[in-house]
Amino acid sequence: MEEESISRDHVGSLERGLTVMEILARHPAGMTLTEMAEEADLTRAGARRFLLTLVATGYATQSGRLFSLSPRLLTVARTWLGGASLWTFAAPIMREVAGKFDEACNAAVLSGEDVVYVARIPGRRILSVALDVGTRLPAYCTSMGRVLLSGLAADDLKAFLAQATIERRTPKTITSRAALGKAIERARADGFAIVDEELEPGLRSIAVPIVDRAGRTVAAINVSTQSARFSVEAMERDILPVLRQAKQRVEEFFFV
Repeated sequence: MEEESISRDHVGSLERGLTVMEILARHPAGMTLTEMAEEADLTRAGARRFLLTLVATGYATQSGRLFSLSPRLLTVARTWLGGASLWTFAAPIMREVAGKFDEACNAAVLSGEDVVYVARIPGRRILSVALDVGTRLPAYCTSMGRVLLSGLAADDLKAFLAQATIERRTPKTITSRAALGKAIERARADGFAIVDEELEPGLRSIAVPIVDRAGRTVAAINVSTQSARFSVEAMERDILPVLRQAKQRVEEFFFV
């Protein structure tokens, strides 16, 4: 009886339409009507109805003979994920990183001249700087800021370097705009940044960028530690490979 009820409530056309969307997702370059009919095991007329319905509802686009998914599906996914925050789903990955080193693992996005923390897994060690989700720190003297700035277009980075407020926070803080530009370019070339006691004495951090499918740097994750715990060399040798693995997992979860 229960199986009969499920069968009666099952909408076969919706199931086939979702299958068509999944097939389109596997072919970002687009598909012809004939190709879709063959892969979805539909008649040409059936494939045409599904594809044109997706176009009419904004979930697909048509360019000549090719049909492709539209960005509207991403909007739906973001709305769903946004109900719990994207970084809620990355937290287990970040927790593994933090646990491996007994240090904090953080995530941030760029907002004007600052980085804004969007996720934080505290370490067991206490740092004097108070950090939490929503905390804003200057981008120019933080590791996440450096990798986020390295993802800017050339004109945007030039504007940042010309206009940003740059202050000496410690004896090690880079305050020369030319030297800062070189440090950011180095972060772009290396794919990571280490900031050594530029934000606060005794605080070191290492960060890597989170990059979307279009190659845009959309966020950064880092490990922050006390300088007495890890040397700069040890951070690059021991922490960087683990951070890069975490970066890959976060990118695969969000963007692949």
